[in-house]
Amino acid sequence: MPDASIITMSDSRSSGNGPDLSGQVAVDCITALGIAIARRCLIPDDAPTITAAVKSHIGAVDLILTTGGTGIGPRDVTPEAIRPLLDRDLPGFGELMRTGTYAKTPLSILSRGGAGVAGKTLIVMLPGSPKAVRECLELLGPAIKHAIKVLNAGKLDCQSESSEGPTSTT
Repeated sequence: MPDASIITMSDSRSSGNGPDLSGQVAVDCITALGIAIARRCLIPDDAPTITAAVKSHIGAVDLILTTGGTGIGPRDVTPEAIRPLLDRDLPGFGELMRTGTYAKTPLSILSRGGAGVAGKTLIVMLPGSPKAVRECLELLGPAIKHAIKVLNAGKLDCQSESSEGPTSTT
């Protein structure tokens, strides 16, 4: 069974001002996909702290989900802290999060969330709102599961996994 780390970035929550609701939503959504939670932590919106936390989980789990710090505020530094750790960027994740939630939340276009791969670990940067975490993970679930499978299996015949079935070219 694949496993994941959930890392929540929040100055207020890490200082004890309320529970980590977005982290719990991430746990609920990921376990529903059949992915076990190996680690969970809550840290402030501080670039060196974020980089160190994420780096310590790379290679130890199949998936790292971060919540928070993807907006445009002065303390929203999650993408800047994580991008240097990535071997490959996966721009489709961020595109889907923004466009897939736009009809319900027009301000989703301000999110700078996204995803990438570091070694064999998939890293997904989610917004901090519990509602946004749920909506984004509902959209991304199939891609997360497939990415983990590909990263763990190496070479994979993606054509044999088409959900559309055989296609005729005549």
